Amino acid sequence: MGNLLEFYKTRFDFIMSLVMEHLQISFIAIVIASVLGVSLGVFIHQKKRLSPIVLGIVSFLYTIPSISMLGFLIPVSGIGNKSAIIALSIYALLPIIRATYTGLENVDQDVVEAARGMGSSDLQILYKIKLPLAMPIIISGFKNMSVMTIALAGIASFIGAGGLGVAIYRGITTNNMTMTFAGSLAVAILAFMIDILIGCLERFLRNRHHSKQLKKRVMLIVLVVFMVLGGSLFYTPKKKAVLQLATKPMSEEFIIGEMLKLLIEDRSDIQVEITKGVGGGTSNIHPALVKGDFDLYPEYTGTSWSFVLKEKTIPQDDVLYQKLKQAYHEKYQLAWIGLYGFNNTYGIAVTKETADQYHLKTYSDLAKVSSKLSFGGEYDYYERDDGYDAIAKEYQLHFDKTMDLDIGLKYDALLKGQVDSIIVFTTDGRLHDPDIVLLQDDHHFFPSYYAGTVIREDALIKYPELKDILMLMDHLISDEEMAEMNDQVESFKRNEQEVAKEFLEKKGLLEVKHHE
Repeated sequence: MGNLLEFYKTRFDFIMSLVMEHLQISFIAIVIASVLGVSLGVFIHQKKRLSPIVLGIVSFLYTIPSISMLGFLIPVSGIGNKSAIIALSIYALLPIIRATYTGLENVDQDVVEAARGMGSSDLQILYKIKLPLAMPIIISGFKNMSVMTIALAGIASFIGAGGLGVAIYRGITTNNMTMTFAGSLAVAILAFMIDILIGCLERFLRNRHHSKQLKKRVMLIVLVVFMVLGGSLFYTPKKKAVLQLATKPMSEEFIIGEMLKLLIEDRSDIQVEITKGVGGGTSNIHPALVKGDFDLYPEYTGTSWSFVLKEKTIPQDDVLYQKLKQAYHEKYQLAWIGLYGFNNTYGIAVTKETADQYHLKTYSDLAKVSSKLSFGGEYDYYERDDGYDAIAKEYQLHFDKTMDLDIGLKYDALLKGQVDSIIVFTTDGRLHDPDIVLLQDDHHFFPSYYAGTVIREDALIKYPELKDILMLMDHLISDEEMAEMNDQVESFKRNEQEVAKEFLEKKGLLEVKHHE
């Protein structure tokens, strides 16, 4: 509890900005779903023959896993808030459509016939009789939909959208459970508060002691506030000279992203906005960069060569880099600007206990006992051309079981004995743990994965000063320095921005504007 309170105190601005983003995304989705849902609910009430079709389609969409829905939307609406809002709106439709339809269907027909007998038109009956009588059920559905949307909005960070999911996902990625719990608790509190507020409105409308006129006035006020607040959330002020920088969901990229932001903003008038931890890494960031959703991001030569360009043969490092730059220019109008210096290639790690038990030093040693052991890796590692199938074929690995593990959970799973071996990055900070052993790649299977900056060429044309700034990162960081910084974030729970700033100051690369 003490750690949690300390986190809220020291990272108050960070959490509050995420709360506002979370409310913005959720509220926009709620507004869209409410307008469409009530309209469709009224429509299928009027056209009853279509109700099974409409409810069936919406129910089918509701059953699609949220991560899958986001994945389907990325090629259409791209990375970020837009896709998140569309997905949340789709999921929010079913509760409000069903509540509206059920409420209207349950209106006493004697009341309707009496109104019709007095000469009321169908439109008057709908707006003056049916909807007011159905309102308690509609409000109940609205409450359920709102709470669900706020809770579900946390998944939006997987595709680079904002909100409290950023704290949850970043905490998992950096092994910072305090951050994860802080984000989760904030989501729960928001959902609970919304539940209470809408519950109060629901009880007010069900209270027969309040006159119809008072209820109408209250509902009108709520509707006006709802629409004004919803409309204001759609407005996002434009920023001048803003570069969109993306990072993959790993501590190393968070740190490098902060370094790039600090250098660019320190040595130019350009603002940088970071979208940290985009789910899927290269598979989602690269298409978004080509499309123009992002301007730059840290990437690895081996990933670009094998995963993006689908190249099978691996030349010498310097030849690969030159060919990589040429291919990115010709195919994507993207540029590689400098390499940071460290080589973050793949590796396989086991616990010291497992290494001692089976006398493991190399991958070949692991292959001999692999049928007795399990293996864990990130989701995308199993789908890469240079991933699990390739290394299993090279070393004749036949694990008893394979597991899909998030990058932030695999070390905990290894140390708790839930998996026997894991795929790692050689600059992971947690490899400093004496209870973890990094095995030797005795066939030299894994290529070099030197990190560097990939940037859109039109961004370099627009901001020509960027090239010299980005080249300040060229050969700046050694393997040991990167591993140490990762360890500071993952093991000592330090803020990646502080770690990045401290390193750049140590290298004498900050405070340019101050000295001028």
